[in-house]
Amino acid sequence: MEIGVLALQGAFREHRKLLKDCGTKSREIRKPEELEGISGLIIPGGESTTIGKLMVDFGLLEPIKELANQGLPIFGTCAGLVLLAKEIEGSSQPRLGLMDMEVVRNGFRRQVESFEADLEIS
Repeated sequence: MEIGVLALQGAFREHRKLLKDCGTKSREIRKPEELEGISGLIIPGGESTTIGKLMVDFGLLEPIKELANQGLPIFGTCAGLVLLAKEIEGSSQPRLGLMDMEVVRNGFRRQVESFEADLEIS
């Protein structure tokens, strides 16, 4: 079993490391022919409009949709989930449209407004 990780932009290296740590083989996917023989696909977080545009530019959008329709499991994190949605509120960006849901990009504000904080928890 080998899992494909869409490697156009975003956190694909981190996803591959986690798969390796779990003992699962993976490969980076950048071209349609690299989809052949995978057992599943992960679409990582990153910037969904950029990833969507690159999927179109690299000819991956339709082959991924076709594989999904044939039963290939696809998992999306963050931007990957946005790209799986049928509807993206206020956006006509390229997407796979495989999940019957509507998402709101940056629903909790933009990433540049994110932060980390140390918490004391008893």
